[in-house]
Amino acid sequence: MDRKIAFVTGAGRGIGQGIAIELAKAGYDLFVTYSTSKDGVMDTKKQVEDLGARIEITHCDIRNYDEIQAAFADFERKYDHIDLMVNNSGITRFQPFLEATPEMFDTVISTDLRGTYFCAQAAARIMVKHETKGVIINISSNHAFGCWPIASFYAAAKAGVNKMGENMALELADYGIRVVTICPGYTEPPTKWFKDTPEGNERRQALYKRLPLHRFADVYAIGKAVVFLASENASYITGTSLSIDGGSLLPVVAENKLI
Repeated sequence: MDRKIAFVTGAGRGIGQGIAIELAKAGYDLFVTYSTSKDGVMDTKKQVEDLGARIEITHCDIRNYDEIQAAFADFERKYDHIDLMVNNSGITRFQPFLEATPEMFDTVISTDLRGTYFCAQAAARIMVKHETKGVIINISSNHAFGCWPIASFYAAAKAGVNKMGENMALELADYGIRVVTICPGYTEPPTKWFKDTPEGNERRQALYKRLPLHRFADVYAIGKAVVFLASENASYITGTSLSIDGGSLLPVVAENKLI
């Protein structure tokens, strides 16, 4: 039986690495990109190969359209079709609205929104060319739905990813291509906001108590969701956004006991 092929951006660490490993466990061969995490992507490569899967790696800064095209040209030299595209690569930047600069805005929008758009387009073109009824999964954030301070341009980018996914799904349905968006919340390993210090750990523990499930997700939970959404068991799911955030958007009123 032929193995399925997945293209995953930003697989050098965090959620992207977890997705790559879970896909390898599920029988996929992989083509992955990285931008800055070269050591991390080599760790991903080792873990994937230890699972018996093939993995090819290329550098790609998805802010650059030419680099996207070069990455997909490299992909086509090494694989003959694509079953699954996972647009995970992104950047997180927070700044108060009154202090945001055009450079900060452009960096986030060009990575999280524009880069995702053109990676999805390149993958869809290959799927259409080979008549592959593939799946495109875009990784967004629960910032697309909720409001946190100092996240105005980051949240706007992620909301754009969600809406973009809906329109992609509508246009690609005639080709049998499904598009789904995943919106993670707090995910282990912890972000730079929760450093491994007494103060950082205290902040994390306080936040755990406020979350309905009292914990963060881990990167493999997001990977398992990708595996499911790409499978035949999810063959009637397209054009939707799935929050995987432990219910963190649920406590919204002052009298809620979780606040």
